[in-house]
Amino acid sequence: MSFFDYKLLTALSSIIEMQSFELAANKLFISQSAISQRIKLLEENIGHPILIRSQPIELTAIGEQLLTHFKKVQQLENELLPELLPDKPSKPMKISLALNADSMATWFLKAVTPVLKEHLVELNLLIAHEKHTLDKLRTGEATGAVSVIKKPLKGYRSFELGKMNYCLVCSKSFQQKYFKQGVTKSSLTMAPAISYDHKDDTHNRFISKHFGLASSEYYCHSVRSSEAFVELAKQGVAYCLLPELQIKTELASGELVKLCPQKQLIQTLYWHSWILVKGINKEISQEIMREGRMLLD
Repeated sequence: MSFFDYKLLTALSSIIEMQSFELAANKLFISQSAISQRIKLLEENIGHPILIRSQPIELTAIGEQLLTHFKKVQQLENELLPELLPDKPSKPMKISLALNADSMATWFLKAVTPVLKEHLVELNLLIAHEKHTLDKLRTGEATGAVSVIKKPLKGYRSFELGKMNYCLVCSKSFQQKYFKQGVTKSSLTMAPAISYDHKDDTHNRFISKHFGLASSEYYCHSVRSSEAFVELAKQGVAYCLLPELQIKTELASGELVKLCPQKQLIQTLYWHSWILVKGINKEISQEIMREGRMLLD
């Protein structure tokens, strides 16, 4: 007999996905008290708490292990069914991948397109800072991830994709307004910048390293879209750190200019996937590695 009751693990997965006991219950067509009972029973069976009832709802270390196990079982099942029942219509295979916004805006979509054209896939792309995408693997939310971290989690392996070069850019009008005398510690305190969100310290690290300014010494818009970074810079309302791969056309046309060409940030990206990956997930991994290695420096 299996030690795990997968009905209980399904409840756990739904709560984390929906971030709500009520919405998870609705998804499973059961009452809220029933789903609460399932979590209580799972915690009693395991002998440990599995959820931190906070906002957002979080997993304990034991809860992370349980959810990761459940997601791997789901993945194996999804990959096995088409082989067992090749002639019967099936539901789309659900695949969740974690990546950073800059990869999404540059090379990643081109990498997964061939598989989406060939197979029935329901793709869920989870956007997170490149230092935190592995958290999505750890919690079982994703089956693969793009990260700047080389060391894989237990049960996973990593492959180097290539390097992404970042440069500080703005429009010519913005440069004339704020940096006519050059980029200095003084001029940076007056010029509006852009960062992705409070977890994204890339811009802050760059400015601190090259100009000795703390994040509290200048102001910075928070904009959760890599594409919007480009548009705001082109409109002449801010400067920002962007991948050269994303703005080749704008740099070539002069619509955007490098503020300090001799200074750049280089980040090496890695693809992390489950050791036992096979089937469509394996195809996706192969395309991601092929496209990443071709487009990244």
